[in-house]
Amino acid sequence: MALEMRPDCARCGANLPAEAPGAFIWSFECTYCAECAEDLDDLCPECGGELTDRPTRAKKHHDAAPPSKVRRYKAK
Repeated sequence: MALEMRPDCARCGANLPAEAPGAFIWSFECTYCAECAEDLDDLCPECGGELTDRPTRAKKHHDAAPPSKVRRYKAK
């Protein structure tokens, strides 16, 4: 099973394309941009899990394993 590759930061809504570096996740796939991950001391505020670099997915694999289009950011 492939990573969901969420398209946005759950905290600020920044775009996080699957083929680009700069996203951080933890085992339940909570996803944050690099700036938010740093502000959070690399800990997910929802779950308490350790945030780590999310691998990228080359565009050539998007047809077979498409990244998610469901955005998770909810403005506060």
